[in-house]
Amino acid sequence: MSYLNDTLILLIAAVVVVPLFQFLRLGSVLGFLAAGVLVGPSGLGLIGEVEQIRSFAELGVVFLLFIIGIELKPARLWLMRRMVFGLGTTQVVVTGLLLTALLWLLDVDLRPALILGLGLALSSTAFVLQLLIERRELNSGYGRSAFAVLLLQDLAVVPLLALVPLMAEPESSFGGDVLLVLAESLGVVALVVLGGRFLLRPVLQRIAHHGGEEIFLATALLLVLGIATLIEHAGMSMAMGAFIAGLLIADSEFRHQILADIQPFRGLLLGLFFISVGMSVEPSVLLDSPLRMVGLLLALLAVKALVIWGSARLFGIRRPEARNMALLLPQGGEFGFVLFGAALVSGLFDNRLYQEAVMVVVMSMVLTPLLASRISNRPAPSGELEEALAMEPQAEAGEPKVVIAGFGRMGMRIASLMREADIPYVAIEQRASHVSGGRKKGYSVFYGNASNHEVLKAAGVGEAELLVI
Repeated sequence: MSYLNDTLILLIAAVVVVPLFQFLRLGSVLGFLAAGVLVGPSGLGLIGEVEQIRSFAELGVVFLLFIIGIELKPARLWLMRRMVFGLGTTQVVVTGLLLTALLWLLDVDLRPALILGLGLALSSTAFVLQLLIERRELNSGYGRSAFAVLLLQDLAVVPLLALVPLMAEPESSFGGDVLLVLAESLGVVALVVLGGRFLLRPVLQRIAHHGGEEIFLATALLLVLGIATLIEHAGMSMAMGAFIAGLLIADSEFRHQILADIQPFRGLLLGLFFISVGMSVEPSVLLDSPLRMVGLLLALLAVKALVIWGSARLFGIRRPEARNMALLLPQGGEFGFVLFGAALVSGLFDNRLYQEAVMVVVMSMVLTPLLASRISNRPAPSGELEEALAMEPQAEAGEPKVVIAGFGRMGMRIASLMREADIPYVAIEQRASHVSGGRKKGYSVFYGNASNHEVLKAAGVGEAELLVI
């Protein structure tokens, strides 16, 4: 009964607090964190088993990395490569190294300082995208450049999570032993990728053909958790295993249905993860040394803002857009909680360092709406930005202009017309035999239930010009 009571308490806290924070335009992430602080040991003390809840809530991070992997579009990354891999990498590396040096000067050991510096270099994708959408500036010049930086930061989480267990190793094992462990891990990853390429599609086809929707959902969950657990046993994180599982699904005909099936689990469990982070926050850290915490916060905002501004100018973005990006991206991000939590579990962070890191990220998130209010509403175009804007239609050329719900005889005929007219399309069909037959003939048809709104959303119906039923 204790688990049932804890679940009810968490749900009530989320339902009450999160909508309030969204109404105040502070974002759902801060709402979940505040709900965790409220019911946790530092608040009302309604829940005491923080570690058990956190271990279960980390599945939200697993599903999040799986979705990042499944939504990754190599073609789009390649077309945006200068902004993503140039501007994004410069920002993360330079910010991470500067913050690492600053923390080292503050007597933080080099290894935890490196993880902490790189973790604080990541911004909040949830906050920034929410602000851009609310301001209707996601497609503005600075909005697209900020999106490119966030995309690189999301990708950087995977190697950073893989770096944590290696950095947690003792000094003596940083030579041949670590290389041996790394080689074994890479070998397991290679086996998983090869096995997925040759076995995954036939298994999913058989399940889709003979099983119902419930069995297909169970198979999708088994796929994510199974591969994540296998990679974890190889010495890496479950989140990295989930990312690899997502990459294996990304090019298959089952990606849209699996994406729609996993999304609810991802949202609920990720919210639970943020609540668990809030439950572990100790406000006494701020009260014990307010000057130190405020100093760390100001240092984070100043370093990130200056690096973002300088990196943007280096890549040809004019001052107004560079200034807007510096005001939009200097906060810490939700992936910092993931990275710092992994460092705490591995023994790389002590509890005090973890508490300070989480508190700095939370405070920077609180200040984000205030900083964003200083953003100019009239960004001026620049040469580099005009080039990026001109590339954007090409980058989106692979997005479907037509979504076809159903791939029977008429659906195939419509797909043929779209193909002859060179119009990008996607067809959704629930009968696995029709999907496999259509794909053998070269049609862009995917397995899924087209009556499910989430499946249509995953197929790109929101951006399409036409839906044919």
